[in-house]
Amino acid sequence: MAENTLKILTYNIHKGFNTGNRQFVLHQIRTALQMTRADVLFLQETQGEHVHKRKKISDWPEKTQFEFIAEEVWPFYAYGKNAIYDAGHHGNAILSKYEFLRWENINVSPFPWASRSLLHAVINIPPDRREVHVVCIHFGLLGRERRLQVNKLCERIDSHVPHASPLIVAGDFNDWLGRAEHLFYEHLGLQEVFLQSHGRYARTFPSWLPFLQMDRIYYRGLRPIACERLAHAPWHRLSDHAPLVTEFGL
Repeated sequence: MAENTLKILTYNIHKGFNTGNRQFVLHQIRTALQMTRADVLFLQETQGEHVHKRKKISDWPEKTQFEFIAEEVWPFYAYGKNAIYDAGHHGNAILSKYEFLRWENINVSPFPWASRSLLHAVINIPPDRREVHVVCIHFGLLGRERRLQVNKLCERIDSHVPHASPLIVAGDFNDWLGRAEHLFYEHLGLQEVFLQSHGRYARTFPSWLPFLQMDRIYYRGLRPIACERLAHAPWHRLSDHAPLVTEFGL
C-alpha cells in the first residue's frame, strides 16, 4: 500500500475453474492476483472444501482455496460459507495485508434453496490504525431474492457501521439492471466507483467478452484515485468473471 492509499480488488473466482469448468486454473489465478499488489481482496465463489474434486484433480491444493491464494502475501483472511452441500462448501472470502479487528458472516438467504451470505469485517489500517469496514457480497440471481438481500445489507450497515467510518462494499451483485443503485445512494450514501468515474458500471461477465454489469465496488468516506476492469490477458482465460480493482485515498 502506498502511503495513505488502499488498493482493493473484487473477483468471483468461479471455484478455481475457467469458463465452462473445462480447466482448473486456481494456480494461475493466485499468480495473477499476486501481480496486482492489492492490499485487500474480496473473493466470491471460493471453495472451502470439496471432497470429490480433491481426489479427482491432481493439483488441488491441500489448503482451502482462500488460504492457498493468501499464502505469503495476505496474512489475514476471513471466510464465510455461502453454500453447504454433501461434498463440501463454498462462499465469500476477504484477504488482507492488514489485521482484522473483527469479522462476521451474516446469512441473507430468503429461501432455503438459495444459500447466500455477506461477509463483514473491520480492518485496521496503519500507521494511524484507522478502521475501515469492508463487506464482501454475492447476491442471488432472482430479482425478488436480491431485493430482500439488499434490504438486509442496508440493515446491517445502518446498525453496525458508523456513518463517519470508511466503508467498502464489493462483490458480485448479479444486478445487471442496476436496480439497487438508488437505495445504496439515497439510503446509505454509497457511491459506485466505476459509475462515478466513467458514467457507467463496469462490464464484467463473461470474462472473455464482458457485456453484463455484474460486479461492483461501492464506497463512502474514501476518495477513489483510480479504477480498472482487468479484462486483458491472463484474466480472460481464468474465471468467468473479470476482476475490478480500485485504489482509494484514505
